[in-house]
Parts: sequence; structure tokens; C-alpha cells
Amino acid sequence: MKYDLRNLSIFFIITFISSLVYAGSKAPNGYVADSNGNIVRSSFGECWHTGTWTKADAVVPGCDGVPLTSGTDKNAATANQNAAAPAVTDKAAKASPAAAPAAASAPVAASEKVTFETDTLFGFDKSDLQPEGLSKLEDLVSKLQGTDVEMIIVTGHTDSVGSAIYNEKLSKRRALSAKKFLVSKGLPSDRIVTNGKGEQQPVASNKTSAGRAKNRRVDIEVVGKRTK
Repeated sequence: MKYDLRNLSIFFIITFISSLVYAGSKAPNGYVADSNGNIVRSSFGECWHTGTWTKADAVVPGCDGVPLTSGTDKNAATANQNAAAPAVTDKAAKASPAAAPAAASAPVAASEKVTFETDTLFGFDKSDLQPEGLSKLEDLVSKLQGTDVEMIIVTGHTDSVGSAIYNEKLSKRRALSAKKFLVSKGLPSDRIVTNGKGEQQPVASNKTSAGRAKNRRVDIEVVGKRTK
């Protein structure tokens, strides 16, 4: 499997990460959640996406342009904004200096995702990293040298063999093992979020052995900026 984080060069303006509860329950698919199931947001209120997010997942109030309250009259809102803005007379317009050039737009938040087959990280039905898995994660850490890491999202997945409840627990244990290793290498624990999706998000058919192998995976998404 090939993976490369050397091109992780997108800059982010993030000072801290905070979390808010979505409707008092679990976060929907497509959004990063903390261990309590709360949607993780940036300090600017941006909702963090997982690598599986699509426009169809944009249903969370306050995220991705979804109004905080349903049934909002857009025309009324526009009218209120216009009413609040001070009127500009012709005289004032003539006296106003030329508008300054628009400032460069802020960088767009994004993430770089690396996928590992769990069979290379863990033994069958195990959550302890095996030597080959340690080597691959060690390589990932080395590629992050010179990167100001703002957030790392570790998500475990399984195939559909076994019960859904067991698979979810196994995927969470594997994600936590990967986090433990990353922390042991100096990455900040409070910036690493873990998720266990079990068999909920397959990327291939579970009807074939090849498909099941692809579904047994750990996704690691890294958000940050290159400093060197």
C-alpha cells in the first residue's frame, strides 16, 4: 500500500478545537465525533468532516450552511440585514476613498488521509499492534516531521464477519491502539480523536474475501501545516 504525506502543505488557521452536541445524541455519518459522540468543531465553529463526508450528509444545524433554526425566511433575513446596514448617500459615496484591494482569502480547511489495512497492523481478531504495524506507523510519524499538527483523526473499520456490536468494539480498540502509539512518539494526545465504525462504512463488498480485506482498515486523517 502506498501512502505519502510529504505534500501535506495546506495551511490552516486553527487555535483550538472544541466540541458541541448534535441534537443531544451521536453525530451523523460524515462528521468527526469525540469519544462521547459529540461533533468536533474548530474554534471558528467549522464542523470537521471525515473522509466519507458528502453533500448529502450536510444536515447538521450550524454546519455547512445549514440554518440553526429550521423554516427560516431567507427573504426576511435579507431584509433585516439591509435594514441594519446604514444608508449611503450619493454625497458620502463620492467622498469615500477607493476601496482597498481585497485581502487574500483565508486557507480552506482540508485533511490528508492515509489508509492502512488492519491485517498489516494487527493480528486476526487482535487490537495489539504487531511488528509490521509498528513499522508502518513509525514511517507515518517520520513523514510528519516538520509538520505543525492541529488534529489527527483515527478511525477503525471492520468487515461484516461477526456481530455488529463486537465489530464496533474491536474497531474502537484498534483505533485506540494506533493513538497510543502516536502519542508515544510525541504527538499530542489532546489533538488525536479516535472513532470506531465497525462494519458501518465499507469501501468494498463484504461478499468476497478481497472486499472484506479492504474493509478491514484504519483511516488516519492529519490536519496541520508544514513548518519546514
